Amino acid sequence: MARKRFDRSLIPKSPNLKFEKQLWKSGLSLVAGIDEAGRGCLAGPVVAGAVILDPSAKNLKSFNGVRDSKEMNVKSRQHFFAEIKNLSFAWGIGFASAKEIDKRGIVPATQLAMKRALNKLNETPQHLLIDYISLPKVDLPSTSLVKGDARSLSIACASILAKVERDGRMVKMNKQYPEYQFDRNKGYGTAAHRKVLEDLGPTPIHRHSFAPLRLTEEHA
Repeated sequence: MARKRFDRSLIPKSPNLKFEKQLWKSGLSLVAGIDEAGRGCLAGPVVAGAVILDPSAKNLKSFNGVRDSKEMNVKSRQHFFAEIKNLSFAWGIGFASAKEIDKRGIVPATQLAMKRALNKLNETPQHLLIDYISLPKVDLPSTSLVKGDARSLSIACASILAKVERDGRMVKMNKQYPEYQFDRNKGYGTAAHRKVLEDLGPTPIHRHSFAPLRLTEEHA
């Protein structure tokens, strides 16, 4: 059976609290939004963020301007990265390394990073709002939302934590492997990145199980 196409009219102009408020009204005050960054990269970890917003806080207006992290510029992401850490009820960031991605596969490794982000929270959530993916081995009620980072403010905040943290780590990795320009491509498979892979081969932080690297190694 063909998958039902997602109705893009369901995406609001900016992420909001529609899903969070429904849960808050039902008595669930600890709602965690979860998202990842770097799932499609050729190098580096996959990183997940988890954020619990405070339903009673007046500072929720401080998150006006939060979007899916991919739609924000670096300055805006950095600004909200600090705001989310300072003003959210709880937050956590988790990682799964390139080696774990190669060993487990990208989906299980992404789920692992999300679980690690949840474990970093100083409160146990009562419900999870997750961007697209599911967490079958986490014993908490959850809702998986297509385009969740564009629809749920909690998930959008989590996407910012994951994106900024991961980008920062890739910039640091650039100092160790400057030829690969990780400060620019953040590990994504740009044309320039693929050219360096062809010329120099992969580093230890590359995902050797991903098709472009397998092909490079097979023809080495």
